[in-house]
Amino acid sequence: AAAAAAPWYSPFTAHTRAIVYGMQPRAVQGMLDFDFICKRSVPSVACMVYPFGGNHVQKFYWGTQETLLPVFASLAEAAARFADADVVVNFASCRSVFESTREMLALPQIRTVAIIAEGVPERHTRRLIALAQAASVTLIGPATVGGIKPGCFKIGNTGGMMDNIAASKLYRAGSVAYVSKSGGMSNELNNIVARTTDGVYEGVAIGGDRYPGTTFLDHMLRYEADPACKMLLLLGEVGGVEEYKVAEAVRANRITKPVVAWCIGTCAGMFETEVQFGHAGALANSDRETADAKNAAMRAAGIRVPDTFEALPALLNQVYSELVQQAVIVPQPEPEAPKIPIDYAWAQELGLVRKPASFVSTICDDRGQELLYAGMRISDVFKEDIGIGGVLSLLWFKRRLPAYACKFIEMVLMLTADHGPAVSGAHNTIVTARAGKDLISSLCSGLLTIGDRFGGALDGAADLFSTAYDKGLTAREF
Repeated sequence: AAAAAAPWYSPFTAHTRAIVYGMQPRAVQGMLDFDFICKRSVPSVACMVYPFGGNHVQKFYWGTQETLLPVFASLAEAAARFADADVVVNFASCRSVFESTREMLALPQIRTVAIIAEGVPERHTRRLIALAQAASVTLIGPATVGGIKPGCFKIGNTGGMMDNIAASKLYRAGSVAYVSKSGGMSNELNNIVARTTDGVYEGVAIGGDRYPGTTFLDHMLRYEADPACKMLLLLGEVGGVEEYKVAEAVRANRITKPVVAWCIGTCAGMFETEVQFGHAGALANSDRETADAKNAAMRAAGIRVPDTFEALPALLNQVYSELVQQAVIVPQPEPEAPKIPIDYAWAQELGLVRKPASFVSTICDDRGQELLYAGMRISDVFKEDIGIGGVLSLLWFKRRLPAYACKFIEMVLMLTADHGPAVSGAHNTIVTARAGKDLISSLCSGLLTIGDRFGGALDGAADLFSTAYDKGLTAREF
């Protein structure tokens, strides 16, 4: 509800909830880690959608604690279950992204869709742009890493690893909003802005295709309307004419906040033939689309443009200092840097932890010619047919246990071989009864095991009984 009440210029807030389309556990964990260091009260990822499997749950971390996120087989079911989710991060491949995005745009609760896939056919993108505009949905991408709003929300893998996010101070809001095409250069901008100003307010990478879902100007106008944003940064590139539209908006006073901009690709003029850079749209089809021409046009419109990219940090710092002197920006005390939980495997690779061996083998004895189980030759194990219980008694207890004890071990293994709802419930009932509890207590012990995590049988039954009671049904009618 809080996210739905956000103004048009603010698609992301500290209450934004998202549906992640596609099985992308690493990206989801990155979003949850970002939420945690930003001290969000509720995770930004509401659920995941994976149409190639049934409904289930996936395990993730919220800080150092484990948590479960639901995974749905259909987008409609996910949207109905989480009505507060108004953002979809679409990780579908270029082959299926068109149909899945059309389905997303048809959902009335969705305000923003980010398309991560590269290689989306241009005709598909143009049709999606038309659908998004008709539905008043902000479309970011295709071929994008997404965007980030420090202290609030990040899309997928935006910002890179958590140590890079912390170094760029993206856990709290600054005053500078930027827009670029490149996801990699967005990370560079995060770093530059953090070192030369009070930090990033919001950043979006619109994607490197020739027809992005939203343009430089779309986001610059959002930043202009947002009172918390004080300074704008544009990183364009060779190819296309979108930078001219921003220059025209500045000249027409549609954008009045200070703008710093640079168009990369000036080295293209050093080549004798046309150069296709990394992005699909990074190719100058005319002199007007060259980086030099666009830098000159933006400079003529009153935008602050450095002489080289290397001079960009100094210019950012200069403009920021001017705004501080004018009291447009009031620097805030720097909060304490958050502690970043890291996975054990990563910590072990960095040499930060050590762990004793999990297993010590006692099966093999090199002093003889035959394997020994707690001193018993393996040939005798087969001859005497001591069974699984007998083998486990030798390996675990290092001695032969009585036949009844071996039988008990085998019974426990039979009961726990499947850890599903019925088996776990039956197992708890048996354990409680063996502990000397009464019949009702034993049954309750088993029944209460069966909840959402184990299939929902008890919850489902309670729901049916409750519905029947509310409708006033008799036992026979029920």
